[in-house]
Amino acid sequence: MGVANGRFFIALLPSQAIQDDANTVKQVFADRYDSRAALKSPPHITLQPPFEWSLDALPALNESLSEFATQSAPLPIALSGFGAFPPRVISINVIKTPDLLALQAALIAHMERALGIVNAEAKTRSFAPHMTVGFRDLTKENFNLAWAEFQHRPLQLEFTATHLTLLQNDGQRWTVSSEFPFLGMQ
Repeated sequence: MGVANGRFFIALLPSQAIQDDANTVKQVFADRYDSRAALKSPPHITLQPPFEWSLDALPALNESLSEFATQSAPLPIALSGFGAFPPRVISINVIKTPDLLALQAALIAHMERALGIVNAEAKTRSFAPHMTVGFRDLTKENFNLAWAEFQHRPLQLEFTATHLTLLQNDGQRWTVSSEFPFLGMQ
């Protein structure tokens, strides 16, 4: 029998208060626009998209991420309004700061160098940080209705990202597997 693999991704999670705000918006998408897919993970900013990893090698993954986070500093994150990737995704906009872009690029390079996890998407597309509130199961019609409601809706929130989060898919939803505090100096 082969070694079992898990599906993981790496993200920044906001403070609980901002998670609560984002979950309220996700619930609007579920109730009003029949889009529940975004409720299957905590509100987050994806830094490393989903990848397969051997469950037996999970300690090595955790150790490598801990080492990376130890050298990274906490960073301020600003959320401003809503954005879209038509025709399926609506998200809370994340301001692209030099610190956030540098952290994501360093993580992608670390994952490839230290663990052999290659993010093909990062090589072809520029990083577009966002916090998804409606996606995948959003019909084109409901996307248009929701975007008309949210595209001009004001939203200004800030938090300090204090740790990296490894999320794991349990077959139904994404849950926090481990957190790695940022211990580097600003």
